[in-house]
Amino acid sequence: MVASVSHLDAQQSDRFVASSRLSTDYLNLYAEALMLIEMAALDPEVMSELKAWKPVGYLEHFQASNLRCACAASEAYMALDPTARRAFETLCSAKNQLVQTVIITLDEGGETGSHAAVIEIAAEAFRNLFYRANAFINSGGDMEMAAYDKIELQAAIDRILSL
Repeated sequence: MVASVSHLDAQQSDRFVASSRLSTDYLNLYAEALMLIEMAALDPEVMSELKAWKPVGYLEHFQASNLRCACAASEAYMALDPTARRAFETLCSAKNQLVQTVIITLDEGGETGSHAAVIEIAAEAFRNLFYRANAFINSGGDMEMAAYDKIELQAAIDRILSL
């Protein structure tokens, strides 16, 4: 019985190694952006870090990475249906747009209270987009997971800009 269990483990391990998987390591970039957004109201020096934050594409992230999974993550991404890949890239563009909206809005100055409101609105919208991206990656590229409500995102951006 022990031999068959280890045989199954070896088969599963071989399948894992052979199958390319998307990697959530890419989302660390966006986790950093969210952290900077949330800290911007508390520490003015964080604003310079937030301004310096730059988006990087999924492939570019792994091409510059030393992670063991970098090659497999890139291969898995390229193996996605092009429509699913575009949906994910659109989702990432929405996160990038939200970060830029926050930077512009906070950089304009204004009342401290409005900064807190900007951050609250942006952080909630950003978390929703982040969770969608995480679900997309963990599902292996399910395009429905990358779908988000563009009207809801635009409403959040409009609320931020109106403050």
